[in-house]
Amino acid sequence: MVTVGVVTANAYYIHPIIGEVARDFGVSDTRIGWVPALNQLALAIGILLLLPLGDRFSNKRLCLVFVAAQCLFMGGMALSEGFALFTLASTLLGFVTIAPYLIPAFASKRVAPERLGQVTALLTAGVIFGILVARVGAGIVAEYYGWRAVYWCAFALMVAVTILLPLTMRSEGAVRKVPGENYGALILSVFSLARGNRDMLISAVIQGFNFAAFTATWLALALHLTSPQLGYGVDTVGYLAAIAVVSIFATPRLGHWADKVGARRARLISAVVQFGGIALMYPLGWSVWTVIVPLLIVNAVGPTIDVTGRMTFLALEPAIRTRLTTTYIVVMFIGGAVGSLVGTAIYDNAGWLGTCALLLAISASVVALSWMAERRWKRA
Repeated sequence: MVTVGVVTANAYYIHPIIGEVARDFGVSDTRIGWVPALNQLALAIGILLLLPLGDRFSNKRLCLVFVAAQCLFMGGMALSEGFALFTLASTLLGFVTIAPYLIPAFASKRVAPERLGQVTALLTAGVIFGILVARVGAGIVAEYYGWRAVYWCAFALMVAVTILLPLTMRSEGAVRKVPGENYGALILSVFSLARGNRDMLISAVIQGFNFAAFTATWLALALHLTSPQLGYGVDTVGYLAAIAVVSIFATPRLGHWADKVGARRARLISAVVQFGGIALMYPLGWSVWTVIVPLLIVNAVGPTIDVTGRMTFLALEPAIRTRLTTTYIVVMFIGGAVGSLVGTAIYDNAGWLGTCALLLAISASVVALSWMAERRWKRA
């Protein structure tokens, strides 16, 4: 769980410090939005091209290679003197960040089906832990030592994980290969498997919208709170991000609940509760104290939408799970990239009101699609 958290955190250090990085490089709120957007888009491309290898080669070996590559590009971000080089290093970092998505597929091959929701939720809690540490730590470190110190700390953590990873992942045994299937055929099989698993595609689109709302919320909120109108520091944004700790405790329990009531029903209920939380963002978003209420609601149930989405396909044939995960994660990060771009651009042009209107529209889409998915499953 800790390993998943550390390797996931790299994409989220930018969230509380995005305003400070923009000011240091002298770029607008809209332009700085390209940094997380390209990171997530590159991650989606990397997952499409690299993650399917997990159904052909050792997940452990692949994780070692790509975690080491993450170290290299994290160091590049810390050393970058210009905005273009910083963006390039961040983009390349995203491309090789596939370890967090190899590990759940690795774990799904080692647990009984009746424990799949619980184990998936535990790993998701590790992801949340990494995001929590990244955002809280980045805000505090940047406030006192500057934003570059954030990336040097991240580089040190990645070096430690690279050294310890061989001890934390046991071999999954021999990897079953499809005779005659080369790399090109393996990539093409991702698309054929996706076409044949419409339920997974629906889950992927739902999570794409869900992740778009997540990125748009935190990037716009960081810009909103550190704006001259409100005047909070980046450390305050970091402290606020600590609200995500509720997810670490709630997600495993809600995953266990989803095992009992069913993934699709649990997802619909979570989506409705999340919509209620997002509806409170605008009226309560003008103080760091009142905005805690909607953020608590969203952080408590939002990750469950992801967990239940994965549950709809991780119980299928083990030999195809990594490739199904590929499609799911690619769509998710395309959604995150769009959320990063649109969220920062709308805040730059329409302020907090425009951002909250966007979030409501995205959340309504998650509810509608979750309802349609449950009805479709019941009819089937």
